[in-house]
Amino acid sequence: MKLKRQIESKINDFKNANLFEAGINLFKTLGYNTQRQSRLDNRTFEGFCNDFIDRNDNIPDLEKFKQKALTSDWQSIEMLFQLTESEMSSQGTLFSGGKVDNTIIEAYLFFAIELKETDYSRTKLADITRYLNRVFLMPVMVLFKYGGYLTLSVIKRRLHKRDESRDVLKKVTLIKDIKIEDPHRAHTEILFDLSLEELRKKHAVTNFVELDKAWRKTLDSSELNKKFYKELANWYYWTVQHVEFPADAEKNTEIRNASSVIRLLTRLIFVWFIKEKDLVTGELFDKSKLDDILNYKDKNESSFYKAILQNLFFATLSTEKKDRKFRDKNIFQGKNKDYKNQYVYRYEPLVKNVSEWKKLFENIPFLNGGLFECLDNKEKKIRIDGFSDRDDNVLKVQDYLFFAEERDIDLNEIYGTKNKKYKVKGLINLLK
Repeated sequence: MKLKRQIESKINDFKNANLFEAGINLFKTLGYNTQRQSRLDNRTFEGFCNDFIDRNDNIPDLEKFKQKALTSDWQSIEMLFQLTESEMSSQGTLFSGGKVDNTIIEAYLFFAIELKETDYSRTKLADITRYLNRVFLMPVMVLFKYGGYLTLSVIKRRLHKRDESRDVLKKVTLIKDIKIEDPHRAHTEILFDLSLEELRKKHAVTNFVELDKAWRKTLDSSELNKKFYKELANWYYWTVQHVEFPADAEKNTEIRNASSVIRLLTRLIFVWFIKEKDLVTGELFDKSKLDDILNYKDKNESSFYKAILQNLFFATLSTEKKDRKFRDKNIFQGKNKDYKNQYVYRYEPLVKNVSEWKKLFENIPFLNGGLFECLDNKEKKIRIDGFSDRDDNVLKVQDYLFFAEERDIDLNEIYGTKNKKYKVKGLINLLK
């Protein structure tokens, strides 16, 4: 946790510190030996061109290079540092260069480029990375800064099959749009995984080819997706063993829990998407904020699911703003007039600060769609979602399923393994 906080701090420093200083400090925090430095005298494209491109046989067409590398957008370029076998070996592990898997990497360069526009596509950043790597016989990792964002980029290289003095440049892999002022938790996690200590824990890193592979695998979105869906599967199998939903529509507990949890996931992932678009406030999922608003007194330890998520799904997203209210408390002729109304807020006893609670929902738009319709049928007295604050409501979706820190659980029967521990964390923490 300490290193992750340091990483966030070093990202924040790009707001005010100069590009060279901020770049060096970020990589130093990640554990890399940044001592071999040779800053450019002229940190513009012209200076870079004078030092590296003029008389460079790898760049026969300067105008094409300038066009593809978007050099007119370069506000400044810094050569941060170089890693060689000497620097890597001095960090406590035997390390070598040389040929491995049809690739020769004897050293690695790190550059930083500040661009003038506020936003760039992956394709444009990949093109700059590709053309910058054409200049050098060794690979280059590029750190981009533009607007309020950073992007880190690497490229796969291999030897030319007929001419080993040349490299073939292949896929560019990058982590894009790291917010400088408020880094996304996922970006901090990825940079943490890029730290030299973590790479050595998870990968065989005894030479530059292995180091390069480890960097690219860590940054690869397909690898990140695999990790996310594996963690999500673990959460699902863990959750279906703990929850309880009304049995009116499906008597088989296993089938009922499976379909109900999938329905919950579908709804919440959609909400998470619109939260990222700022249509839903992130405070709904901030445990420190919720602790001031909820009292967590639900008998089934399901205060968050009931007071926040069910009210969000059924009485907010499915209800026009003018009609949003708590269920009427008055009883007439033995009944509450909102008894069959599935579009009013419930669970007020679970809310200790109603005014602050209402603020969380007041600006959320009305979505006229079926995803957030409550499936309970009060006319037929059939409960599926269990959106009810009656004492006989069996609904149980515990708070820890959303907010638990990472823990080990036993899923060996599910996965057909033996004596293996599986990692799981609360769904909100996973989505973050």
